[in-house]
Amino acid sequence: MFGRARTGGVLSAPPECNLAVLGTMGSGKSALTVKFLTRRFITEYDPYLEDTYSSEETVDQQPVIVKVMDTTDQDGPVDCERYLAWASAFLVVYSIAERHTFEGCQPYLDILALHSSGETPQPPVILLGNKVDIERYRQVSRCEGVALASRYGCLFFEVSACLDFLSVQQVFHEAVREVRRGDDREGAPLLRPLYINEDKPPSGLSTSPPLPPLATAKLVSVKSSRAQNKRRAPTLTLKGFKIF
Repeated sequence: MFGRARTGGVLSAPPECNLAVLGTMGSGKSALTVKFLTRRFITEYDPYLEDTYSSEETVDQQPVIVKVMDTTDQDGPVDCERYLAWASAFLVVYSIAERHTFEGCQPYLDILALHSSGETPQPPVILLGNKVDIERYRQVSRCEGVALASRYGCLFFEVSACLDFLSVQQVFHEAVREVRRGDDREGAPLLRPLYINEDKPPSGLSTSPPLPPLATAKLVSVKSSRAQNKRRAPTLTLKGFKIF
């Protein structure tokens, strides 16, 4: 699925992998998206703006166009067909410092489980705890995140969009790897949840693989997919991303 085919001796364009970033407002979805695409951290943005962005990446020495849909769901996963039919993998995000964002993950995980029921291979799902830089305000324990990921067969990571580009990059690259592995897995159960954190992971949980070599995320295109009909503040475009 991800190998580049030769046509008449000429390499075709790199394959594409579509990633949908889901979660309630306040989880940090846009901050994670911007961090992955530009290595920058933003603190203000339009929470009602939904767009799809493209970045040319190299994952395990193989080129791939990673398309990221930064979604906005004001009422949860009600109008979800737009990304269910589009995405190859899903990142469900919550803030470790805001319990309501963690509780808001379950409706997404339920919808994704129902959507992937009977599919072979199943679209990979990653449960992602964000904002570990404000550990002192933590409201959701690591064990709770691990337990929820285990219940739904998801991979699990904790990162900080504010501080750590490498860990954020690895999460998006791991989503690409999981999509690549899907063809070989042929319906086998997903791997046990992975865990990224400087602390020792809970007992019985596998540790994450080494961080990948530093790679520059080259933003190659931006496509607008959907925006809520809401009044928005003036915007500044920075490398194809609207910064507020």
